[in-house]
Amino acid sequence: MRCLSCNVALTDFEATRKGLNTQEFLDLCNSCFYTIKDDVLTIDRSDLEEEDLGYGDDDTSSDGVDIDVDMDN
Repeated sequence: MRCLSCNVALTDFEATRKGLNTQEFLDLCNSCFYTIKDDVLTIDRSDLEEEDLGYGDDDTSSDGVDIDVDMDN
């Protein structure tokens, strides 16, 4: 799977990021996603993000799903 914006190969974390409202995969790499992150609510697999970043197993969520909600709007 490749980023729809810059065509770079997506990690598992990036390939599984969905829009909260549409439930559709965003198919954007982290670099491209961060340009719109304040405008789009997402469902992220935090367990995959830690694997991609090389972090340890200190995941505090029990279900492996993060929902990023912008409380400023």
